[in-house]
Amino acid sequence: MPMRRLAFLLVAVVVSIGTVLAARSWLHSQLAAREQAPPPVVAAKPSKMVLVAKVDLPAGQFVRPENLRWQAWPDDTIPDSYVVEGKGKLEDYVGAVVRSGLTAGEPIAEGRVVRPGDRGFMAAVLTPGYRAVTVPVTPSSGIAGFVFPGDRVDVILTLTIEPQTGKDGQKEGVERRASETVLSDIRVLAVDQRADDQKHEVAVAKTATLEVTPKQAEIIAVISEMGKISLSLRSLAQDTLASAETTPYTWDSDAASLLRAHGPGGTIAGRKVSIVRGSASTDVQFASSAVRGE
Repeated sequence: MPMRRLAFLLVAVVVSIGTVLAARSWLHSQLAAREQAPPPVVAAKPSKMVLVAKVDLPAGQFVRPENLRWQAWPDDTIPDSYVVEGKGKLEDYVGAVVRSGLTAGEPIAEGRVVRPGDRGFMAAVLTPGYRAVTVPVTPSSGIAGFVFPGDRVDVILTLTIEPQTGKDGQKEGVERRASETVLSDIRVLAVDQRADDQKHEVAVAKTATLEVTPKQAEIIAVISEMGKISLSLRSLAQDTLASAETTPYTWDSDAASLLRAHGPGGTIAGRKVSIVRGSASTDVQFASSAVRGE
């Protein structure tokens, strides 16, 4: 082999080995630089705070403040029906009724809840087969504004019983008053109580709307014409005391011991003695010693 060709081959081999070594060195340097470089910054998608259910909310449940919370939500996936912070308030949905069940973390959409004042609110609140009736209340009969939607109450009727009129046109007996628990464990659907956020004053409700059966609705319609209606708030815990009370009514004499000492006509009950003079007999009523304090 000529020396010139041998020298050419030797030079080619040396150049090839140098190229491989240079390429390997360059690759190692690129890998090392990539490992030392900070990770690329991924631009975060813009998000907004959306009102969601904090716990599972079944259909028909009243929404309370502790049932709701704000949660970040991707801005590009927010429908118009969602409640976005800045456009809606959490307080606006307190007292609303869940139309269809919501799971924890699910957004509060306009069609999923019904707020007081919205069309169909009362229909969404009512249990199937029940009716809504409204009764007038006063600060004393309505428990001074401490009855709220979702509470359960007893309905008490207080009435005056007029004495009967005899054949001679005279009234027999005295006027009596009595109260009776006519309905028990009734759910309150709504009250017309409103709070003023500026003056921090509370206007006590003048009416209360109750959830009753059709027969109970007729009973309320009747007792509304008979006397005064009062509401008695029940405990959230199981009531065992009411079952022990067998008499659902109270006479005025049961409330005031002084009335128990009065007999018919308003006279004080006591000893009665018959005095006979000849053929004539006269009854004499003596005051009771208990009334005289003896």
